Amino acid sequence: MNILIAILVFGLLIFIHEFGHFLAAKAGGVKVIEFALGMGPRLASFEKGGTQFSLRLLPIGGFCSMLGEDEVNDDPDAFNNKSVWTRLMVVAAGPVFNFLLAFLLSLILIGAVGYDPAVVTAVEPGMPMAEAGIRDGDIITSLNGHAVTFSRELSSDLMVDPLTEKPVQLGIRRGEEKLQFTVTPVKDGDVYRLGFSYYLNQRVKTGFGRTILYSFKEVGFQIENVIRSIGLIVRGRVSAGEISGPVGIVGIIGETVEETSKEGFLTVLLNIMNIAILLSANLGVMNLLPIPALDGGRLLFLIIELVRRKPLDKEKEGLVHTIGFIILLILMALVFFNDILKLFRG
Repeated sequence: MNILIAILVFGLLIFIHEFGHFLAAKAGGVKVIEFALGMGPRLASFEKGGTQFSLRLLPIGGFCSMLGEDEVNDDPDAFNNKSVWTRLMVVAAGPVFNFLLAFLLSLILIGAVGYDPAVVTAVEPGMPMAEAGIRDGDIITSLNGHAVTFSRELSSDLMVDPLTEKPVQLGIRRGEEKLQFTVTPVKDGDVYRLGFSYYLNQRVKTGFGRTILYSFKEVGFQIENVIRSIGLIVRGRVSAGEISGPVGIVGIIGETVEETSKEGFLTVLLNIMNIAILLSANLGVMNLLPIPALDGGRLLFLIIELVRRKPLDKEKEGLVHTIGFIILLILMALVFFNDILKLFRG
């Protein structure tokens, strides 16, 4: 059951991504040869409007294959013969649709159960937060100038930039008041502390206008989180063993279903939706990285073409994307292998 749910979640994310490319291609007059969900051997297909719609055996991806995408083709409907702006639109549409999906799911989730403000639940007497005058029930709205909308955002800020001996600037909302505090952490053992606790993911319902606002902010938070995570990996603060691929995500989905199943179908659905928001934003950002074979790599070549005001050699560009695709497959295999190792290690 957990694997089936994971396949459905992945399938939705991939479908939306490729559907973005498909709609933009059709709008730009580009001929789409095949629109496929899954990879490997074809299980079922039908043709409509000159496009082959396929379901393939392996639920690990999908594609929207366009005429003249990686080779020279004289057909006026070929991708390579369209204006650079049309090609930019087609390539960018996939990640954009992932962000749109994350926004729509956020609307449903926040509309149903609300958002999670960083509400201070307890202030330890004699500690810096208490000495500064911060009280139980205050809502933290910024940390060192970085806006904080969600409790998860505060948690992420403190993880990426742990407290040190340096003073921190805290924005606080107390009722209708907006206050600013400067608080200096104190050392407690090996860590620096401010001496407070806060609700983590405790949700509060809000009105329609704020639901829309917080849904935009939710997508922004998830995008920022992905970028921060990439930064942590580059700086070596996250090891390869901590990175999860599809197998690891199936495990996370399984744990979520098991932990919330007693609370009813709606709770399970909303928790799965929360994971889908994270994954959809993640897929959008990762596809925009300037790596050959990814949408970001293709966008980089198109931007270079815009600057040079003349097209690049399509065959050479196609070769670069092919090499990039092979490297990506190798990386995917390594992540998959890492996931399997983590399963055996428990």
